[in-house]
Amino acid sequence: MKISPSALALVLLTVMMAKARPVIASAQTPQAPIVFFAIAGPNDAKLKAFYASNFGWPIGESNGMTTPGLNGTLREDPAETLIYLGVKDIAGVFSRIVDTGGSVVMPRTVIPNIVTFAIFKDPAGNRVGLVEQK
Repeated sequence: MKISPSALALVLLTVMMAKARPVIASAQTPQAPIVFFAIAGPNDAKLKAFYASNFGWPIGESNGMTTPGLNGTLREDPAETLIYLGVKDIAGVFSRIVDTGGSVVMPRTVIPNIVTFAIFKDPAGNRVGLVEQK
């Protein structure tokens, strides 16, 4: 019997998931929820039409999106998707990020009465945002 590559991949994924053990946050590293996301591309009008028509997300004039469970935004920038993690102290998180192979892309930035945020790269080069939550 011949097994297709996609069927083999599914079997391997199933076996790996069965053996996977969840990583539990330590007392020093509390879990950080995903609190926001941003999707960027060279034409925000096309992105707006794409996500509204395919997923039914209401998208406002300022490109803010409301999805079931998580809000986000569209940006007119080079293509990229960013998730933002909610943390209590960006400076404390940054020290651990650098110690474990990540790097700071945008330092802690305060937009008064709106948000305090920052951006880092993980060891693979993925950009991820942080939002300071009190």
